[in-house]
Amino acid sequence: MKNGMFIAFEGPEGSGKSTVSRRLLDDLRRDGYDAMRTIEPGDTELGALIREILLKKDKVHLTTRAELLLFEADRAEHVEEVIKPSLHKKRIVICDRFNTATYAYQGYGLGLDMAAIRDIDDFAVQGVVPDLVIVLDVDPKTGLERAGRKRAKDRMEKRSVDFHRRVRKGYLKMAEKDPRRFRVIDSGQDIERVYEQTKAAVYEHIGYNKRPGKGC
Repeated sequence: MKNGMFIAFEGPEGSGKSTVSRRLLDDLRRDGYDAMRTIEPGDTELGALIREILLKKDKVHLTTRAELLLFEADRAEHVEEVIKPSLHKKRIVICDRFNTATYAYQGYGLGLDMAAIRDIDDFAVQGVVPDLVIVLDVDPKTGLERAGRKRAKDRMEKRSVDFHRRVRKGYLKMAEKDPRRFRVIDSGQDIERVYEQTKAAVYEHIGYNKRPGKGC
């Protein structure tokens, strides 16, 4: 892997991304890989402020375009400060949500123009895209129930079930169009099965991309 490896975890609310990605990080490190985990939005100083506005500040009115631009501002800073430097150090970067989420939520979910999203996102990511996208798929009602049991609902989780159905449909459409990069895993299963299938997909991808005779 000349410049590290970038793995994004995606999926509807309550799909288990955080739980599974944290566990994967532990296993990768235990197996000797130089790996790190990061999140969107919020894993930079600027991003933490943006996250508060996007997810927590219900009294702050956001138009759909403003929401998109805030997510992309977070991503531009995240790529520059965290992701690119880590990839240049040949690390495995695990990211809890990246730009696939923007197409799913702001594109399919809110109906913003996909071409416009693509132009703005291309500017923000500077050519950095995930090598592998793990989509943990779950029925929206099940996912929202799970999320609601863990903590108070954020701005995204308070949106209608129909919105979340469109988001899920978007993820599945994108995965169908790009089967080389995407792996869809049913996260309605027992968490152990979800994790084992995820780990198998990731380790298979790492195996395909190792340089002969060398590790990461």
